[in-house]
Amino acid sequence: MAVVIHVGGLWITSPPDMIDALLFSSPTPFSPWGVVAMWAIFAVALLAALRGRLGLRLRTWRIAHTLLAIVIVVGSVVHCILIEGTMETVSKAALCALVVAATIKVMADLRAWSKRGTARGESIGRR
Repeated sequence: MAVVIHVGGLWITSPPDMIDALLFSSPTPFSPWGVVAMWAIFAVALLAALRGRLGLRLRTWRIAHTLLAIVIVVGSVVHCILIEGTMETVSKAALCALVVAATIKVMADLRAWSKRGTARGESIGRR
């Protein structure tokens, strides 16, 4: 929902800039990263919503979900770092480092790429 509010606010304040960003023709270096992260968020939400209907094996679904999550985190972090003037550089870098560290921790704990399930040895069955 935060992404929709963010994009909606940008659309209200400057529709031409939003069109440029969505068409990857914006002169700002941070726009493409934000747009890619946004579409990855929509894709991962759609993947989660349609998980049962797609008939994907759990392992395939987890790998796709993890890859999209990586795109979201990398795109969001680069988008944030490249924007100048909204935050002080050190605090912005620290927050981005915490986001990356949290992502790495979750991925390591869940071991989405392994056949063994989660780090706690649990097996997640198909619903």
